[in-house]
Amino acid sequence: MHRESVKTAARLVVKLGTGVLTDSRKHPDPVQLEQLVAQVAELRKAGKEIVLVTSGAVGAGMGALGYEKRPGELAELQACAAVGQLRLMAMYAELFARHNLHVAQVLLTHDDLEHHERHLNARNTLVTLLGRGVVPIINENDAVSFTEIKFGDNDTLSALVASLLPADLLVILTTVDGVIENFSKANPKTISVIEKIDSTIEKLAGGTDSETAIGGMASKIQAAKIAVRSGIPLVIASGKKKNVLAKILSGEDEGTLFVAHPTKLQGRKRWIAFFHHPQGALFVDDGAKLALREKGKSLLPPGVARCEGEFAAGDVVRICDLNGTEFARGIAKFGAAEVRGRKLARVEVVHRDDLVIL
Repeated sequence: MHRESVKTAARLVVKLGTGVLTDSRKHPDPVQLEQLVAQVAELRKAGKEIVLVTSGAVGAGMGALGYEKRPGELAELQACAAVGQLRLMAMYAELFARHNLHVAQVLLTHDDLEHHERHLNARNTLVTLLGRGVVPIINENDAVSFTEIKFGDNDTLSALVASLLPADLLVILTTVDGVIENFSKANPKTISVIEKIDSTIEKLAGGTDSETAIGGMASKIQAAKIAVRSGIPLVIASGKKKNVLAKILSGEDEGTLFVAHPTKLQGRKRWIAFFHHPQGALFVDDGAKLALREKGKSLLPPGVARCEGEFAAGDVVRICDLNGTEFARGIAKFGAAEVRGRKLARVEVVHRDDLVIL
């Protein structure tokens, strides 16, 4: 039943991981790239709109600059990214041209998606490119982006791009078949469908030990949380398999499918929920949590038990219960000092229209 919903996807975001794109020497693998591009071109010709989120720039640059291991210094990483991005895009442009398709390079930083006008501008650009039959190829702007290269990953970026558009389906292609139970043990098993991301699922996700990759399965689970809450299903599957995209879109039992949340978030709510680094946190009592989650209310001053961080009016904050579990995000109408001052009355600390239950 869940697999049926994937068949109707008209707009896809496909993320290609470093391990899928590079060979054992960390260089872009032309044979792999060729077969992946052919798959995308096939879907494009069938009328699907496709955005690619590509990794591999740092890996491609490492090969070109003679690094055996992923460098630790930020400037060296950025140099690898700058050299590698050019090589990667040249290969994509040539391969897609064989299928009479144009590509566009779109380099993003977190700031581009956090700032509301730039957020909408990025969306308009991508939608226009798709309307013209172009395949946008997105990467983080790693040559200048400081925090992204240090902490970020393209799994999260692909989920944010899917949420930005919004897409009908996100596919993350990696070197494994999906989320695997008993990984590296005698009887490994790929989980076909995940309806709820709970602590059991999160425990199955380890990091990565690859020289070029950053994320591993843990970052893919985080990406899944963003996608499914936005109302977008996600499939994690092996990019080494032939025709894997066609199999996924024909409803076959390929990879791991994360089922989308039944209610889709509106565009502004997606922007509030996922595109900010929250500036602080409001911890609320059980009564306020119930009012927010079950009754659709705004957050009022009496419900705020404590306030952490320094934020200003208009900043996005985390909303947590007394155990510290974040269950919502919202735009604060007052700064941290005013909330702590306990002088607020007959006002909303976070208005319902500016609040998203996660």
